[in-house]
Amino acid sequence: MNSPCRLFVFAVLSTLSLTAAAAVSAWLDPTQTGPGEAVQLILKHDGQTGKQPDLGPLKQDFDVLGRSTGSSIQIVNGTMSAQTEINLTLMPKHGGTLQVPALQWDGETTPALTLTVSGNAAAAQPGNVPASGSAHVFLTATLDQKQPYVQAADTLTVRLYTDQPLYQASLELQPSNDVLVQQLGQDSQTSATRDGRSYRVVERKYLLFPQRSGKIHLDGPVLNAEVQDDRGGNDPFGTNAFFGNVFGRNPFAGMMNATKPLRVRTDPLLLDVRPRPASGTGHDWLPAQKVTLAETWQPDNGPLHVGDPITRHLHLSALGLTASQLPDLSVLMPLPDGLRAYPDQAKLDTGVQGDGVVGTRDQDIALIASRSGRYQIPALHLSWWDTTRNQQREVELPARTLFVLPGSGGVAAMSAGPTAGMPLLPASPSKSIAERIRAPASAHGYWLSLVLGVLWLGTLTAWGVSRRRRPPSSPDANRLTRTVADADARKAFRQACHDDDPHAARRTLLDWARATWPLDPPLGLQALSDRLGDAESTSLLKQLDRVCYAGGTWTGKPLADTLTRLDGNTKERTAATPGLAGLYP
Repeated sequence: MNSPCRLFVFAVLSTLSLTAAAAVSAWLDPTQTGPGEAVQLILKHDGQTGKQPDLGPLKQDFDVLGRSTGSSIQIVNGTMSAQTEINLTLMPKHGGTLQVPALQWDGETTPALTLTVSGNAAAAQPGNVPASGSAHVFLTATLDQKQPYVQAADTLTVRLYTDQPLYQASLELQPSNDVLVQQLGQDSQTSATRDGRSYRVVERKYLLFPQRSGKIHLDGPVLNAEVQDDRGGNDPFGTNAFFGNVFGRNPFAGMMNATKPLRVRTDPLLLDVRPRPASGTGHDWLPAQKVTLAETWQPDNGPLHVGDPITRHLHLSALGLTASQLPDLSVLMPLPDGLRAYPDQAKLDTGVQGDGVVGTRDQDIALIASRSGRYQIPALHLSWWDTTRNQQREVELPARTLFVLPGSGGVAAMSAGPTAGMPLLPASPSKSIAERIRAPASAHGYWLSLVLGVLWLGTLTAWGVSRRRRPPSSPDANRLTRTVADADARKAFRQACHDDDPHAARRTLLDWARATWPLDPPLGLQALSDRLGDAESTSLLKQLDRVCYAGGTWTGKPLADTLTRLDGNTKERTAATPGLAGLYP
C-alpha cells in the first residue's frame, strides 16, 4: 500500500475513533457566588461536532449574559484527538441553592450541577438593607403611591448603593403595554452609611403612567455593570478616585485587570390602579394634584371693529400631568354666531417640580367678528380630578362681553350705547338706551321742534329747485370714476400677492370690493367669500384670513390667479348690463 493510501486509511480510522469516543462534560467556576454576581459554566465536547447545545432549560433560573466557543485538534504519538469547548456567563435570577440542569448536546447529556448563591440576588427593599458584608452593591425602589389612578403619574424612586467602582453600568426600567415609563429629571448623588460601611448613593426618579385599572405587575429596575475581578490582580486605575466613578466612564478600566459582570435587580413592582370614578364627569379625564387656568387679552382696551382681530391667550398648568395630556381649550371654548376663532399652534412644556411633573399649555386664539354687534362669550369651564382630595374640581374663566363697531365703509348693525368704545367687559345685564337717555318734555321743546321743521321744509324746497336747474350727471362719468378706483385697487392687490404680503393683500382686496360695490361693500373676507360663492376662492380666502391673524407664511399667487379667473367670468356675465358692475370689472 502506497503512502497516500496509508494516510487516507489512517484519517478514516482516526475519525471513527473520535466519533466513538465522543462525550460531554460540564463544570462551574465558581460553585459559590454572591448576589448579583455571575458564574462561568464550561461545557466540553470530546470529538468534533457542528451542533450547539440546547440552552432552554437554563432560562428558568439564569440569564445567559455571554457566550464564547473554541475548538482544538491534537496529534500525539500518531493519535488524533479533538475537543469543542463552550464558555457561558450565567447570572442567577435569585438566591439560594440553584440547580444547573442537564443539557442536551449532540445526542449526549451533560451532568446536573449545583450553585449556591448567598443572600438574595434581588434587591433589598427599603428598611431591609443587606447586612454589612452581605452586598457591595444593591438597589432599593420606592413607589410614591401604591394605588394611583389610571393615567395619573406615580413617582418611582430608585437608589443604587455601592462601595466599589462600577464600569459600563446602566440602570434600566422596562415599560410595558400597561405602564408608560418616563425618567424624571437627572440623577443625583449622595453618600450613606449602612452597618458601618460607607456607600455612594445614586438616586434616579421615574414617572409611571398606568394605562388601565386593576392590578399591574411590572418588572423592577435592573442594574447591569462590570466590577473588578479580585482574582486577577490589582488595577492601578480601577480604584483611583480620579479615574473611577460610579457609572464606569473610566477609559482605563480593565486595561490592567479583568472585570466580571454584575446584575442587580429589585423585586417586581405591584400597582393597584384605581379606575376613573363615576363622579369624574368632566369632558376630559385629568387626574392631577393642582390645575390652574388663566387668560389675557390683546388688545385689552380701545374700540374694536368688524374684521379686527382680538387675541385671547390661554395658559393651562397641571401638577402631576405632562403637557401632552392637557386638552385643547380652543375646542372647548363656546362662541356665539358671528364670531370665529383662529387658534394658533399651542406651546407645550413639561418640567419638574419637587418630586413631580408639571405640564403647561399656552395657546393664542384670534377672534374675528363678521358683523357688528354685542357678543356674549360664555364662561369656559374645565373639570379635573383632584388626586389628593379624591374629588372632582373645576377651574373657570368668567364670561365676557365683546362690543364690535362697524368696519370702515360699513353700516352699523348695532345700537351702540356709551360702552360701545370698550371692546371687552365682564358679562352683566345692560340697560336699554331708553333707560339711560331721558328726553326733556317742555313748551320750549315744542316750539323748538316747530322751528326746526319749518327750516327743514325750506331746505328741501331749495334743493328741489336747484336739482331741476342742474343738468343730470353723466352715467359714463360715474362709471369712469369706479373703473379708475377698481383698476388701482386691483393693481395694488396683485402687487401684494406678488410680494406674498398677506396683510397688504387683505387690505387692498377689501378696497377693491368697496370700489366694486360702493353702496353695499362686504365688511370682511368672510362676507366677500359668501358673496362670491366659489368653493376654491372660499378656501383661499380662509387661508389668507388665518395667516393675517394667526401668523405664518403665505403665498399669494394661487389667490391672485383664482380671482383673475373669476374676474374674467364676471365680465362675461355682466357685459350685457353696463349699468351693473361685476365684482372685478
